[in-house]
Amino acid sequence: MNPAEHPGDDDLGDFTRRLVDVDGTVKPVYVAGSGPAVVLMPEMPGISPDVLRLARWIRDAGFTVHVPSLFGADGAYPATEAGREVIRRACVSAEFRAFAGGGTSPVTAWLRGLARRAHAECGGPGVGAVGLCFTGNFALTMTLEPSVIAPVLNHPSLPLDDPAGLELGGEDARAVRDRVVRDGLRVLAYRFDNDRWCTGRRFAAYRRLLGDAFDGRVLDGATANPEPPPFFRDMVGTPHSVVTAHLVNEEGHPTLRARDEILAFLADRLATASRP
Repeated sequence: MNPAEHPGDDDLGDFTRRLVDVDGTVKPVYVAGSGPAVVLMPEMPGISPDVLRLARWIRDAGFTVHVPSLFGADGAYPATEAGREVIRRACVSAEFRAFAGGGTSPVTAWLRGLARRAHAECGGPGVGAVGLCFTGNFALTMTLEPSVIAPVLNHPSLPLDDPAGLELGGEDARAVRDRVVRDGLRVLAYRFDNDRWCTGRRFAAYRRLLGDAFDGRVLDGATANPEPPPFFRDMVGTPHSVVTAHLVNEEGHPTLRARDEILAFLADRLATASRP
């Protein structure tokens, strides 16, 4: 573990914590920056320092980043046992559909409401939605909200027990496909080639649903950060988190290029110029 890359917990001191009420359900959301809105959803086991590093990159590229707290301890460094308990709770929560046959996770309705509010506040042509791991597919489901026009799916891992599943009910899948086709949306996605939680079968299922609108990009797993935080080493056990825990922050590295591609995609779709 490199202490310079993983110094411990993050106090989120440069974010504003808001309590956002959508249809009577209140969740904390951490907000920073200015410009068009981007909703960045956390990966397991929560809003980690690596997730916040990505949030700051999005903020510094000219966006108002919104990071909702959906599970885990906000800002906590990903430890193994604590992360195991977060997964256990999420898998039995009524808000999530972690396994095959469960359909669309109910929490995505709240996330669509967050996107609507963020768009009304920040303006611009629409909202970006970036999902990670457990929330990866949520960025696609959020396109059922008309303001969401830039979905990015990073290593979507649900359903956990079906490598070819998409964590979408049949009606929602059809509605998503129709929205993508009708409005000419492009869906950007990333995975490592040897990721056992997000396999080629899952990307193939996205392509069957979305056709050429699905832009799935696959990185060599050998390029993943070999010393991720303990949760990813012990629980995930495979290259997985392309732009967070398994990113290598070195100029020209494939994972850093993936980050740059995501920022460029957001800038293009949200009609704002990226800043260095």
